[in-house]
Amino acid sequence: MARFVVLTKILLFCVVAIGSQHACFAAAEIKESSDTQKEEKLTAAKAGDDHAQPATVPDASDEPVITSHSVTVGKTKLSYTTETGMLPLLKNDGTAKASMFYIAYTLDGGDASRPIIYCFNGGPGASAVWLHLGGLGPKRARVHPDATLPPPPYELVTNEHTILPYADLVFIDPVATGYSRPTKDEKAEQFFGKRPDIEAMSEFIVLYTTRHHRWGSPKYLCGESYGVFRAAGIAEYLQDQHGMFLNGLLLVSGLVDFGTIRTGSTNDLPYSIFLPTLTAVAHFHNRLPTDLQQNLQDAMRESRTFASGEYLAALFAGDRLEDGKRKQIASKLSRLTGLSADIILENRLRISPSIFRKKLLSKEGLICGRYDGRITGRDGDRSSSYPTFDPSYMAALGPLAATMNAYVREELAFENDLPYKALAGVRPWKFEENTYSSTAADLGSAMSKNPHLKVLVMTGQCDLAVPPDAMRFSIDHLEIDPAIKANVSFTEYTSGHMMYLNLPDLKKLGQDVSEFINASK
Repeated sequence: MARFVVLTKILLFCVVAIGSQHACFAAAEIKESSDTQKEEKLTAAKAGDDHAQPATVPDASDEPVITSHSVTVGKTKLSYTTETGMLPLLKNDGTAKASMFYIAYTLDGGDASRPIIYCFNGGPGASAVWLHLGGLGPKRARVHPDATLPPPPYELVTNEHTILPYADLVFIDPVATGYSRPTKDEKAEQFFGKRPDIEAMSEFIVLYTTRHHRWGSPKYLCGESYGVFRAAGIAEYLQDQHGMFLNGLLLVSGLVDFGTIRTGSTNDLPYSIFLPTLTAVAHFHNRLPTDLQQNLQDAMRESRTFASGEYLAALFAGDRLEDGKRKQIASKLSRLTGLSADIILENRLRISPSIFRKKLLSKEGLICGRYDGRITGRDGDRSSSYPTFDPSYMAALGPLAATMNAYVREELAFENDLPYKALAGVRPWKFEENTYSSTAADLGSAMSKNPHLKVLVMTGQCDLAVPPDAMRFSIDHLEIDPAIKANVSFTEYTSGHMMYLNLPDLKKLGQDVSEFINASK
């Protein structure tokens, strides 16, 4: 990878870490260096096969690339510095076992008292591109305002709703995702598990914090989906292993206990937890009775009451449930989901998200999205019992993958011949427990040991992957002091799992994050 050679003319007050050295750059010099580097790349490309270049595969021994940018938020123009690079994960002997890719945004003119948020997605196997270019960073992939898929090619636009005004941002790709890779002779599989993953991400955060002199900053984690599960474990690990106490956790569309969403022969709880989300999606598609269509919140309140009471009792009864009661429950479920009572009875009162997605709009030949039940697609196999794809996932994958590959090279000047893996295969993933895996105890422990730790749970009403009530159930069952549990707040959005792709929700998200940080830093 080409490296910057910059003559320092003006001493800035902000110090940027480059490898093991520290240098300060004037904005004009950064731009000049970036332009020179791009020109060198174009010259090399024109040389063709006569001067074939070796593959560019960066690792943690390379210096990060520093570039200068600006973004206008409201009427305010903000200048910021972007650092794109790799950090090592070290073994006990001090040698690297992996290089982890990151992109960091630091507002110019700030100091160590400015908050910093470490951001990551889930999967497991997802890179941070979803949060990064979906809605949190200063650039975002253009999608339709309602989060549906636009035609290609895809482009980046300025994100005037970025959360950069409120905190510096570091987007982290776990090993095997994005550009993060194990070093030579090391196996990626060693990181594929609940505890190894928590440890690797934690060690990255500690090293970045140390190299960039951010131990004195208010520190936050922002995790999405499995990233919420991960964030709970990281919060406790950082406290116990490194004495790093966090100010807050931003938990986006996730869970801390898989028992809340994974059904089994002895676990009917997820059917109850999913029901209010089925109601929200049915309401969006105008499939509820007239009285329930009038007000979504009233409909969801009725759904939650039924789900946690009469419905859960009926599921608990199992085969002991009398036929008359079974039909009565099916009729109420039909009212709350828009599905026919016959379909519900055929499925023994147990409506999985897949069955719901397949059946709700089947007469129109449509299937609902898993990540966002509002988004629909043509059913490619109407004879199948389950949806063959997720239209809401496709609406995000194309724009995010394309724009990330262009952005990192063309604007951030980071050369890399490896494919950027928005999603990577990380199976089998070692959960370790012989039951439903959970980090709820980690979250409760972290909050008890640090009574100042604030938690914001952010969920999408139409999320058919991880419903909002999964986290509500887990928080309700944390065995911690009520005064500490009061540090948890909830906010819901009208769309789905990646609510930031829906423009009205993106605006609300920025306001919610601003208020949360101001109240917790």
